[in-house]
Parts: sequence; C-alpha cells; structure tokens
Amino acid sequence: MKNQLLTILLVFISLTTWAQNGIVTGVVNDGELNDVLPFADVVVKGTGKGVTTDFDGKYSIELEPGTYTLLFSFVGYQTKEITDVKVEANKDVIVDVVLNVAEGQLDEIIITTTARRNTESSVLNLQKKSVNLFDGLSLEGVKKTGASNIASAVKSVPGVSLQGGKFVYVRGLGDRYTKSTLNGMDIPGLNPDRNTVQLDIFPTNLIENVIVYKALTADLPADFTGGAVDIVTKDFSSREEYNFSFGSAYNPSMHFNGDFIQEDGSGTDFLGFDDGLRSDPFSLGVNTPQPNQNDPRTTDITREFNPTMAGEESMSFMNFNIGFSTSNQFNVGDNKLGYNASLAYRSEVTHYNDFTQNFLFKPQELDDFELIPNRLQEGRLSKQNTLISGLAGLTYKTDYSKYKLIFMRIQNGEKRAGEFDQESFITNAATFVSENLEYTESSISNVLLSGEHSFSQESNLLMDWKVNAALSSVDDKDVRSTLFEVDDGQFIIRPSIGEPRRIWRDLDETNFSSKLNFDYNHNLFNNAAKLKFGGAQVYKQRDFTINQYVIRIDGTPAEGFNGDPNRLLIGGNLWTPNNSGGTYVFNTFEPANLFESYSSVYAAYASEEFKISEKLKSILGLRFEKYDLFYTGQNTIGDINLDNENILDEADFFPSANLIYALNDNTNLRLSYARSTARPSFKEASIAQIFDPITNITFNGNLDLKPTYVNNFDIRYELFGDDGGLLAFSVFYKDFKDPIELAIFGIEAINDVQPRNLGEAQVFGVEVEFRKNLGFISSSLEKLSLNTNVSIIQSEQQMNEAEFEARQMSARVGENIDNKRQLQGQSPYLVNAGLTYDDADKGLQAGFYYNVQGETLQIVGIGQVADVYSDPFHSLNFNASKKFGEDQNQTFTLGVDNLLNDEVQSFYQSFNAEDALFSNYSPGIEISLKYSYTF
Repeated sequence: MKNQLLTILLVFISLTTWAQNGIVTGVVNDGELNDVLPFADVVVKGTGKGVTTDFDGKYSIELEPGTYTLLFSFVGYQTKEITDVKVEANKDVIVDVVLNVAEGQLDEIIITTTARRNTESSVLNLQKKSVNLFDGLSLEGVKKTGASNIASAVKSVPGVSLQGGKFVYVRGLGDRYTKSTLNGMDIPGLNPDRNTVQLDIFPTNLIENVIVYKALTADLPADFTGGAVDIVTKDFSSREEYNFSFGSAYNPSMHFNGDFIQEDGSGTDFLGFDDGLRSDPFSLGVNTPQPNQNDPRTTDITREFNPTMAGEESMSFMNFNIGFSTSNQFNVGDNKLGYNASLAYRSEVTHYNDFTQNFLFKPQELDDFELIPNRLQEGRLSKQNTLISGLAGLTYKTDYSKYKLIFMRIQNGEKRAGEFDQESFITNAATFVSENLEYTESSISNVLLSGEHSFSQESNLLMDWKVNAALSSVDDKDVRSTLFEVDDGQFIIRPSIGEPRRIWRDLDETNFSSKLNFDYNHNLFNNAAKLKFGGAQVYKQRDFTINQYVIRIDGTPAEGFNGDPNRLLIGGNLWTPNNSGGTYVFNTFEPANLFESYSSVYAAYASEEFKISEKLKSILGLRFEKYDLFYTGQNTIGDINLDNENILDEADFFPSANLIYALNDNTNLRLSYARSTARPSFKEASIAQIFDPITNITFNGNLDLKPTYVNNFDIRYELFGDDGGLLAFSVFYKDFKDPIELAIFGIEAINDVQPRNLGEAQVFGVEVEFRKNLGFISSSLEKLSLNTNVSIIQSEQQMNEAEFEARQMSARVGENIDNKRQLQGQSPYLVNAGLTYDDADKGLQAGFYYNVQGETLQIVGIGQVADVYSDPFHSLNFNASKKFGEDQNQTFTLGVDNLLNDEVQSFYQSFNAEDALFSNYSPGIEISLKYSYTF
C-alpha cells in the first residue's frame, strides 16, 4: 500500500513538474538559400541541454521557467546567440532564426541578438534573403491580428484584398489571375469555377503560415498571374492543446428584421444539406402530355412537385459560429506521431431591402445620349447560409522522413429568397412582381497524403511527394421563379414575358493531383547552390446537368392566383381532365445543359538557385505543362454534337528568372520575369446556359475560348529595418495575349453575358509598401505599427475587330471611339492599409484595416449596351482582442466591419450620359464578438 501511494505521489510530482515547464520551439532557416536548415545544433547556454533540428529545420526544448540564452550553429554558418528567451510555465515560446554562411569557413562568428515575441522579423528576414518575391504571414503574425480565420488575417498582407470577405485578390487582379493552394496542392472551393478557395473556412489555430507569391518560379504552377496564396497547416503542437470558440455578429440593417423572407425548407437545412424535400421528382427529359391530349398523367406529374413557390415574411436572427480544435504529439519509439483536428459551424443571415438590378441600353438615335431602361428591378433579397467544416491531420516523423495525412470536409447549404418590383420597357411600360426561391447545397471532401525524405544526415538530396484527391458537388435544388404582371390591380402571368419555372442544376467534380519534387544541395562557382526538379499531374472531371420545368396555364384556373405564387399548384387551380382549365408542369430540358468535361495537366520543371557573385543571387527555371480539355455535349438546335472532343490541346514552356542584388545588408534590388497562363473554366468552355433568377442574368458558355498567356516583369527596391520594418518600391508590367473577359452576349440579349477572348492587353503598375513600428517617432508609440500598400495600375485592352466595329456602329454623335480600353476586372488603383496596436504584456491587440479598389470594368458592353463599372467600395474594419486568465488562455475579440457603411454599386457608363445604376446593395455595419478558450 505504501509503495502504491509512493508511486502515485511520484507520478503526481512528475506531472506537476512537467505541467510547470515551458517549451521553446521554432525553425532554423538557411540564410543562403530560400529553405530551412536541417540538423543544425540548438544549445541552451549554461545548462548542458541541446537538440538538433530535424530535416524540416524544426526543434523543441522543454525548460523550467526562467530566462535563457540559446546558441544556434551549423558547420560553415555563423553562430547566432539569442538572449533573453523568457520561458514561462505551461507556455510555448517561439524562436525562429536565420543562419547565414560564414565568410571564412574556419572562423567562428557569433552574432548576438535579443529574442522577439513574434516571428514577423524572421519572415521578413526570409523575404530579404529569398530570390523569389513573396509576402508572408507567420503563425504569430496571424495571432497578432486576433483573427479567427485566415480570410480575416490575410488582409494585413501587402497587396492583398478580399472580395466578399472570403476570396483573396492580389495586386487588384481578379479571381482568374489569383490562385490558392493548401500545402502546395490545388484544392477545389465551394465554387469550383473560381481559381481561389474561400479562406474563411480555415481556422487560424491550425495554420503554420500563409505565403503570398507575387513572382513565379518553375516549381510553382503556371496558372496564376497576380499572386498565389499557399496555406500551410501545422504538423502538430508541441503539447496537448484544445481550443474552443464561440462568436456572434449583429447587423442592424439585417438582423431581427421583420421583412426577412423565409422558406420553411427541409428538416436538415441547419446541417447544410437538404433531406430530399427539394429533390427533382423526375428524370431528364420526362415527357409531359399536353392538356389537349386529355391525359391524367399531366395532373399526376404536376402533383409530384412541392407546391411552395415563394417564401413568407419572418424575423431574421443574428449570425453565430462555434469552433473546436485540438492538437498533440506522442513519442513512438524514437519517432513522433502528431495530430491536429478542427470542427467549425457557422450560420449567417443576410438581408437587403434595397437589392437593385437594372438593364439599360443606348438609344437607336445616335444623337440621343441618355440610356434607356429595358428592365428595372428593386426589392428584397434574403439569404441563410450554413457552413460546417472539418479538418483532421496525422503526421508521423522519423529522423529523416515525415509523412502527413490530411482529411478535409466542407458542407454548405444556402437558402435565398427574393421579392422584387420590376418595370419592363421592352414593348410598352409594364409593372411586374417577381418572387424567387433558391437553395444551393455544396460539399467538398479532400484527402492529401504527402511525404518528405532526407535519406541521411549527410545527404544533399531531399525528396518530397504529394497525392491529393477531392470530390466536390454543387447542386441548385428546386430554383423557383414567378413573374406576375400588375395591370390595374390584376395579377397576370404572361408567357411571352416569362413563365413560372423550376430549375435543378447538378454539378459533380472529381479532382486528382500528384507532385514529386527533388532538392539537390551542391556547390556552384564555390558557393552553395540548389537544383530543384520534379513533375506534377492534375486531372479534373465534371458532370453538369440542368433540368428545367415551366408552369403553364390552360384555360382559366378555377380559384385564381391573386398574385400569390403559392396558389399556382394547389386545389382547383390545377389542370385535370375534368375541369375547364388550370396549371400544369411541363419539362423544357435542353440538351445544351447536359455536358461532361475533363481536363489534364502534366508538368515537369527544373530550376537552379545559385550565386552569380557575392551580392547577386538568382533562380533560373523552366516549366513545361501539357494541357488538354475534353468536352461531351450538344447545343439546343443540335447542329453541334461533341463526343469526348479535345477542344483545347496546349503544350507550353514557362520560363522564369528571378534575380536579387544585395546593395547592402538591408537593401535589395530585385528583377524577375516569368510566363504564366489563365485557362477557361469548365463552365466557360461549354455550351451551357445558366440562368440566375435573382439578377435575371443568363450566363452563356463559349467553346471557342482560348487560354490567356501572360508575360510578367517585376522590378523591386526594398529596404529592411532592424525592427521588422520594410520600405519597398515596385514596378511591374504584364502583357496579356487573348485575355478572357466577361461581355454582353449580344445586342438583342442585354441580360445575357458570355466569356470571350477580346484582343490583347497590357498592365503597368507601381506599388509602394511601408511597414514600420512607430516607435521611431516617439517611445510612447512603440506599440503602434503602420502597414500600408498602395498600387497605381494602368491597364490597356486592345479590342478585337468585332468589338471595335460594334462600338463604332453605336457611337454617339461627337464620340471618338478608340480601339483601346481598360482591361476587364483590373482595378486602376488599390489601397490597403492597417494601423495596429500590440501590447503583449497586457494581451491587448487592436487594429484598423482599410481597403479600397478603384473603379473597375465589370462587364464589357457590346454595341447598344454600355460598359458596366463597379464603384470603389471603401472597406474600413476594426478588430480588437484582449487576452486574460492566469495563462492568458482566454480571448475576447470585438470586430466592426464596414464602419463607413458604404454600399456595393455598379454603373453603366456611356458617352455624354449620366451614369445609370446597374446593381446596388447595402451590406450595412456588422458588429461581432467572439470568445475563445485554449486549454
């Protein structure tokens, strides 16, 4: 009994002692090459304790509370001494360092510096030494923002802006020219037609860092131009850790609003999927008998449809979110096994009382300037969005290898309901009431398996490989649209204007990709150099279907509708063989809306990073990509019928050259060149016609699209400060061949848009970046930092012959038509600024973040249709967080978005005419509060 008590006491003392220790962890980076430094020595001075970094350059040392000095060394490199490393009980201290090559290989050089509480200076040091142009956001930098997800944190990166609070744009270039990856691999988003994935699905506590590449190297995929955002997840934490968070947001213009339009929906809507209530009751092309056939099947088919055609007014509620994550590691013999996992649930409610969508055109008379309305629409739009995301990862590390397995699942369901007043001027002025219901169910399942191998401590060859598989689906389930004409108090359905309709859209996509890379460290010209080579493969396959029905009227319905869409398919209003008239459902499936498509990319690359002289470094590389796109489908009239047709067959070389000249220890001059591409999406390279009942816009695919090719040039001067500051001036030029732009489909179809190759384009830009702690002004300001990026961009699109002739034919009197215009989607200027306050001792962080993009060509007009430009949206947000508790393991975060209460607007612009409103909605001011607890 005594022995048992003694054993329990010893275990308790041991656990207590361990619990009171802290852990120093970090990464040792190679200052000579843009990489980590494996097998470097880390010694705690005066204690006899020390470790060696693994092949990832990572280390971890458990120490009792106190203040220590760490020595970092590697043969042939300068030894770095980090003083004042303060270790506290139950806390992790992150100390990342960069070791530079010693000028004299046999001389020991010790550089002494003081440990910093964040690793932003380490990230800047890597940027200073790297020949590739990138901006980084470290784990500590993410924590500093107090952000709960990557979308909220990445807006502090210079040159980066967010669209819709989710999607990242770089240098004002749109989604087509920006790419996002997870651990270096393609990942589909909830909208697979985008090149970027929405970043608000990734919680910050699972992220190691975020890298934004602004210049291309051969090891990166060739399909980005503005920037590539790589999200790198953590392997595992240094100790067992759990994090729980809960947050809510209130928008006075949207929440607790009695005008909100609600659809009852299914019992599983709160889980982000439909339980079958909205399923299509019939297969494609079901034959619906006409009433003149007097067939009872017409009534039977109609009764299979849910009679609900419109929502009902109800009270809207606030947004809320819940998150949980955990991470830990275990020793398995001499190796380590770690895991991390997260689960997040988010419910968002959005309501606009003033959602506007208008269509106008130029008058036929060329001396008449003011735009003429075609259809004006304004009303209410309500949305309910549910997002559930889960991520789990396992990492197994040996002395010379690491294996990582990551599972990710995202489930999303969004309900949309609209009620609009319309004025149509197509033939004569008429007033309409439109009501719509939509539900979109999306999901992504992703598995990533990767490995890294160094073979031995003396080996100069490193190998890494990755295999990624993803399944995604986007299903629009039972989109319902009803249009009543209002004539002297009577509600009339006019088939010539628009029949009530029901739409089902199903998109299923498979994505499989793999990558194999080798790094060979060697000497070239008596200096350290690195040869990188490898290959990659990406396969994507999509099945897309649209099944559509219309509700038609035969004779006179017995009960009437009185402007209520929910009365269309009930009671005596239904057509039967025994009554004098009523409604029935008729299938209008079109073959053009059924297609299969798949694409493949096979890539190989090689690059060499080396010193040309003592101050001049370079990466020279060449990438080869073979791209094929196959399509199966036919158009509506049947004169185009493709069966596994290879519609795009491209084999291209993408050279790149990046040079960095060190003017001195803190000043660089960079030059870079690279060739890149932007390829059409599956939806764009198709014959599909996709109608949006909310905006009344129909998207038309285009089988004749060609990829865009871009030559990218960058010159950058940068000055790094000792306090983590940066001052940089950049000039960039991009030459576009066959840019893909969204244009009006035709003069007679101003509600239709289509992607097209519309000539050649050039973009010239100047960018200024400034990051500085304001302590240089006064010591009282040392907790304040300013982060500013300003880009001024001039874009010029050379029109193709068809567009130029159409513009000339519709030119107003006195208007001079030039064959050049602004590039569609390119912002003429971008301002991205942040003023932050950080008091680590008090656990208080706060910041104001401002972003605005200049007036941008949104849709290219054709002939009688004017161009549409999006107005600048001035986004000013505030974020503050306060840590508290004995170990500062609890955090309250307060956020206020759109402090200026700006509106999102787009306008038609035409010669000598007043700007006419195209679209408008008011996001309002949102106030959010979040609590998180780490234990």
